[in-house]
Amino acid sequence: MEKKFPILIVEDDIVSRKLLEKKLTKEGYAVVTVENGIEALAKFNETFFPIVVSDWMMPELDGLGLCREIRKKEWEGYVFIILLTCKDSKDDIVSGLEAGADDYLTKPFHHAELIARINSGVRIVHLEQSLRSANEEIRLLSIKDQLTGCFNRSYFNERFPQELTRARRYRHPLSLIICDIDHFKNINDNYGHQAGDGVLKEFAASIMSSIRDRIDWMVRYGGEEFLIILPETDAGGTQILAERLRKRIAEKTINTGGHTISVTASFGSTSLYPDSEGELYTQESIIRTADALLYKAKESGRNRVFFGPVTL
Repeated sequence: MEKKFPILIVEDDIVSRKLLEKKLTKEGYAVVTVENGIEALAKFNETFFPIVVSDWMMPELDGLGLCREIRKKEWEGYVFIILLTCKDSKDDIVSGLEAGADDYLTKPFHHAELIARINSGVRIVHLEQSLRSANEEIRLLSIKDQLTGCFNRSYFNERFPQELTRARRYRHPLSLIICDIDHFKNINDNYGHQAGDGVLKEFAASIMSSIRDRIDWMVRYGGEEFLIILPETDAGGTQILAERLRKRIAEKTINTGGHTISVTASFGSTSLYPDSEGELYTQESIIRTADALLYKAKESGRNRVFFGPVTL
């Protein structure tokens, strides 16, 4: 069992605190100690501790208060809390558990028993981490396009209204680019669908590597049609980015399925300025505007960028 695990010791008695630190460090844990609940919460704001071993009776904020404060917040993982106390009545045990403690040890205790309970807590924390990881994988599968790694249309319909609401609230620009691989059907016909899938993956990867991480985001909207959403981006920035993407795709060669394939793409882009008039624009009108501009780019010979304001 992995034991390089951070533990927070909360104990106001210096002798007990030093003894706990020595014993747990010897067991291979990464131990941090504080004197009371107030200091413990301050440490939590700096570093996450999945295991907390706390005395009950402490000045300023006691063990029960610390348990309640920890349980009030969402942390990056589960916090397993062990209370140490001289109180041993049934009512005291119930009070500790109701405050949020996971385990309870009455003083004086055997240190081997404390180590065993901590090890049990580590197993629970590991299990919670595994479940959290599995749930995140399931969540990503539900919002990502499996072939390209872009977000899917369902996610777009969930998130884009939030971006639109945020842009309106703070009066910040919001831009959208729609792009389509030119003559993609010919790629499937001439090289096969496996090669076509390779082109889609490389096309998406090329664009995703060219936009701002965790700010801009990309959606596979249809077969070979993609959306790029650009929060906090005005018309000038959108046109520059769209042209840079167009040029990058046109200059790129894709090696897939034993073939070397060159592609181009057409782009339609638009920007929304949420002033009093912009409040009237909807998700549908924004997409419709960008799609009409994409159609113009294709009509004009493809491998082009067309930009225009959102129309109702």
